[in-house]
Amino acid sequence: MAQRKIIHIDCDCFYAAIEMRDHPHLAGIPLAVGGSAERRGVIATCNYEARAYGVRSAMSSRHALKLCPDLTVVKPRMDAYKEASREIQAIFRDYTDLIEPLSLDEAYLDVSESLRFSGSATRIAQDIRRRVSSQLHITVSAGVAPNKFLAKIASDWKKPNGLFVITPDQVEDFVSGLPVSKLHGVGKVTADKLGRLGIINCQDLLGWQKLALVREFGSFGERLWNLARGIDERPVQSDSRRQSVSVENTYDTDLPDLASCLARLPELLDSLEKRMARLDGQYRPGKPFVKVKFHDFSQTTLEQAGAGWDLASYQQLLTQAFARGGKPVRLLGVGVRLHDLRGAHEQLELFS
Repeated sequence: MAQRKIIHIDCDCFYAAIEMRDHPHLAGIPLAVGGSAERRGVIATCNYEARAYGVRSAMSSRHALKLCPDLTVVKPRMDAYKEASREIQAIFRDYTDLIEPLSLDEAYLDVSESLRFSGSATRIAQDIRRRVSSQLHITVSAGVAPNKFLAKIASDWKKPNGLFVITPDQVEDFVSGLPVSKLHGVGKVTADKLGRLGIINCQDLLGWQKLALVREFGSFGERLWNLARGIDERPVQSDSRRQSVSVENTYDTDLPDLASCLARLPELLDSLEKRMARLDGQYRPGKPFVKVKFHDFSQTTLEQAGAGWDLASYQQLLTQAFARGGKPVRLLGVGVRLHDLRGAHEQLELFS
């Protein structure tokens, strides 16, 4: 197989960047985009001035203001962010049709067959960065590498407003020094287990046989073996499909008990039904699930194969999920996993 040329593009503090562009008086001060602290809001993103104080995305707005009392928090303007994302996607399409959006502000591009700049992925990435800056007046960081795993790491290497390239002959040396926590799919639990086994970086993983890793980590062990060698054969999926659909709500005051949580289910399910109705006909609903975030920010998600999508089924799931914490609840979510019918003509109703 020919060597792939993958670019990962990641906008720098995207929502905040759009706000600073459209409202210049916000530039240069600690800024976050998110919900109001008085209404139990959460930070969606923040600029680098705010990050210097320890403010991060997914943090409660109230805690962010404790870290940075001078923080300005503005409400999200999703229409503006979506419009900017469409403009960026249009720029991408001048170089390749193989584009895999991960979110409004992030995407993989496979430019292996692109004829632009004599096929130079580095020069394509440079030109994309130049055009985004010139046309949208925001910055993006880019990573160029032979696969998705390394391109994503590379785009974060010189943030913000950076470009980092990993050529095929640099892969072995680059990966060997990577902490295992940087590997795709390695969360805190897996990283802790690897640490207990004396595996801190990829160099340590190279001493393990594939079978031994499979014994310790199941099927993910083979993935670890490959990533430690810089191997990632995942293609750029230009036809990305949804795996689930859900709705959730953070409440102004904690829901104190199970009864108050159950009372909120009908409105959540009504919103879920409306969201499902907007999907195309190539999906079939699968397992229903509920998400509960307790007042101390611990959370649990519970799903059930074979369960229905009616109110009674979600009530049963929520009852079991609440029992895992038994504490006041700040957020409830409901959703359903999706089966992609890929062209089949069947369309089932979520609620009958």
